[in-house]
Amino acid sequence: MQSLEKLKPLALLLLRAALGVIFMYNGYPKLFGHTRESMQAFVHMGFPSYFAYIAGVLELFGGGLLIAGLFTRVAGLLLAVEMGIAAVQVGKIISAPRSVINYQLPLTLAAGAFVLAALGGGLISLDQIFFPEGRSSPRKSKAKD
Repeated sequence: MQSLEKLKPLALLLLRAALGVIFMYNGYPKLFGHTRESMQAFVHMGFPSYFAYIAGVLELFGGGLLIAGLFTRVAGLLLAVEMGIAAVQVGKIISAPRSVINYQLPLTLAAGAFVLAALGGGLISLDQIFFPEGRSSPRKSKAKD
Protein backbone atom coordinates (compact mmCIF):
# COMPACT_ATOMS: atom_id res chain seq x y z
CA MET A 1 0.00 0.00 0.00
CA GLN A 2 2.93 2.33 0.65
CA SER A 3 4.00 2.07 -3.00
CA LEU A 4 0.54 3.19 -4.12
CA GLU A 5 0.82 6.26 -1.89
CA LYS A 6 3.85 7.31 -3.94
CA LEU A 7 1.63 7.39 -7.04
CA LYS A 8 -0.72 9.97 -5.51
CA PRO A 9 0.88 12.99 -7.30
CA LEU A 10 0.64 11.22 -10.66
CA ALA A 11 -2.95 10.13 -9.96
CA LEU A 12 -3.98 13.70 -9.13
CA LEU A 13 -2.24 14.97 -12.28
CA LEU A 14 -4.09 12.43 -14.44
CA LEU A 15 -7.42 13.22 -12.77
CA ARG A 16 -6.87 16.96 -13.23
CA ALA A 17 -5.91 16.52 -16.88
CA ALA A 18 -8.83 14.23 -17.73
CA LEU A 19 -11.43 16.39 -16.00
CA GLY A 20 -9.92 19.58 -17.37
CA VAL A 21 -10.05 18.35 -20.96
CA ILE A 22 -13.66 17.19 -20.57
CA PHE A 23 -14.75 20.47 -18.99
CA MET A 24 -12.98 22.59 -21.60
CA TYR A 25 -14.38 20.46 -24.42
CA ASN A 26 -17.91 21.02 -23.11
CA GLY A 27 -17.44 24.66 -22.14
CA TYR A 28 -15.98 25.99 -25.39
CA PRO A 29 -19.10 25.42 -27.56
CA LYS A 30 -21.31 27.10 -24.96
CA LEU A 31 -19.33 30.30 -25.46
CA PHE A 32 -18.03 30.20 -29.03
CA GLY A 33 -19.80 27.46 -30.97
CA HIS A 34 -23.38 26.47 -30.39
CA THR A 35 -24.33 29.26 -28.02
CA ARG A 36 -27.94 29.54 -29.17
CA GLU A 37 -28.51 25.79 -28.83
CA SER A 38 -26.92 25.82 -25.40
CA MET A 39 -29.14 28.68 -24.29
CA GLN A 40 -32.23 26.80 -25.50
CA ALA A 41 -31.10 23.66 -23.67
CA PHE A 42 -30.69 25.62 -20.44
CA VAL A 43 -34.19 27.09 -20.81
CA HIS A 44 -35.52 23.56 -21.41
CA MET A 45 -33.84 22.46 -18.15
CA GLY A 46 -35.55 25.28 -16.26
CA PHE A 47 -32.69 27.77 -16.05
CA PRO A 48 -32.47 31.28 -17.46
CA SER A 49 -30.79 31.32 -20.87
CA TYR A 50 -27.80 33.35 -19.65
CA PHE A 51 -26.78 30.42 -17.45
CA ALA A 52 -25.27 28.94 -20.63
CA TYR A 53 -22.64 31.69 -20.48
CA ILE A 54 -21.99 31.11 -16.79
CA ALA A 55 -21.61 27.37 -17.35
CA GLY A 56 -19.40 27.96 -20.38
CA VAL A 57 -17.05 30.27 -18.48
CA LEU A 58 -16.92 27.91 -15.49
CA GLU A 59 -16.21 24.88 -17.65
CA LEU A 60 -13.75 26.46 -20.08
CA PHE A 61 -11.65 28.43 -17.62
CA GLY A 62 -12.19 26.06 -14.69
CA GLY A 63 -11.04 23.18 -16.88
CA GLY A 64 -7.96 25.14 -17.87
CA LEU A 65 -7.18 25.85 -14.22
CA LEU A 66 -7.53 22.15 -13.42
CA ILE A 67 -5.12 21.18 -16.18
CA ALA A 68 -2.58 23.73 -14.95
CA GLY A 69 -3.17 22.80 -11.33
CA LEU A 70 -3.72 26.44 -10.40
CA PHE A 71 -6.41 27.32 -7.84
CA THR A 72 -7.37 23.66 -8.05
CA ARG A 73 -9.49 23.57 -4.91
CA VAL A 74 -11.58 26.60 -5.86
CA ALA A 75 -12.04 25.48 -9.48
CA GLY A 76 -12.85 21.94 -8.36
CA LEU A 77 -15.45 23.14 -5.87
CA LEU A 78 -17.17 25.45 -8.38
CA LEU A 79 -17.24 22.74 -11.03
CA ALA A 80 -18.48 20.13 -8.53
CA VAL A 81 -21.37 22.39 -7.54
CA GLU A 82 -22.21 23.10 -11.18
CA MET A 83 -22.19 19.41 -12.11
CA GLY A 84 -24.15 18.49 -8.98
CA ILE A 85 -26.87 20.93 -9.99
CA ALA A 86 -26.77 19.58 -13.55
CA ALA A 87 -27.13 15.98 -12.34
CA VAL A 88 -30.11 16.86 -10.15
CA GLN A 89 -31.77 18.95 -12.85
CA VAL A 90 -31.29 16.33 -15.58
CA GLY A 91 -32.68 13.72 -13.20
CA LYS A 92 -35.83 15.82 -12.76
CA ILE A 93 -36.39 16.32 -16.50
CA ILE A 94 -35.86 12.77 -17.74
CA SER A 95 -39.02 10.67 -17.52
CA ALA A 96 -37.20 7.95 -15.58
CA PRO A 97 -35.22 9.94 -12.98
CA ARG A 98 -33.91 6.82 -11.28
CA SER A 99 -32.10 5.70 -14.41
CA VAL A 100 -28.46 6.61 -13.76
CA ILE A 101 -27.60 6.32 -17.45
CA ASN A 102 -29.24 9.70 -18.05
CA TYR A 103 -27.06 11.65 -15.63
CA GLN A 104 -23.98 9.49 -15.17
CA LEU A 105 -21.59 11.98 -16.82
CA PRO A 106 -22.47 15.01 -14.67
CA LEU A 107 -22.51 12.80 -11.58
CA THR A 108 -19.05 11.42 -12.36
CA LEU A 109 -17.67 14.87 -13.15
CA ALA A 110 -19.12 16.25 -9.91
CA ALA A 111 -17.50 13.48 -7.88
CA GLY A 112 -14.12 13.89 -9.60
CA ALA A 113 -14.16 17.67 -9.22
CA PHE A 114 -15.07 17.29 -5.55
CA VAL A 115 -12.10 14.96 -5.02
CA LEU A 116 -9.83 17.67 -6.45
CA ALA A 117 -11.47 20.29 -4.24
CA ALA A 118 -10.81 18.12 -1.19
CA LEU A 119 -7.28 16.94 -2.04
CA GLY A 120 -5.93 19.84 -4.08
CA GLY A 121 -3.73 19.70 -7.15
CA GLY A 122 -0.95 17.58 -5.68
CA LEU A 123 2.80 17.88 -5.98
CA ILE A 124 2.76 18.17 -9.79
CA SER A 125 0.80 21.42 -10.02
CA LEU A 126 1.24 25.16 -10.21
CA ASP A 127 -0.48 25.37 -6.82
CA GLN A 128 2.56 23.65 -5.34
CA ILE A 129 4.88 26.24 -6.89
CA PHE A 130 2.89 29.35 -6.04
CA PHE A 131 1.25 28.24 -2.79
CA PRO A 132 3.50 25.67 -1.09
CA GLU A 133 2.20 24.36 2.20
CA GLY A 134 3.91 25.67 5.29
CA ARG A 135 5.33 28.81 3.71
CA SER A 136 2.53 30.97 5.03
CA SER A 137 2.91 29.80 8.62
CA PRO A 138 4.73 32.24 10.88
CA ARG A 139 8.22 31.23 11.92
CA LYS A 140 8.86 30.70 15.56
CA SER A 141 11.44 33.07 16.91
CA LYS A 142 13.49 32.27 19.97
CA ALA A 143 13.79 34.96 22.56
CA LYS A 144 17.34 35.93 23.40
CA ASP A 145 18.45 36.12 27.03
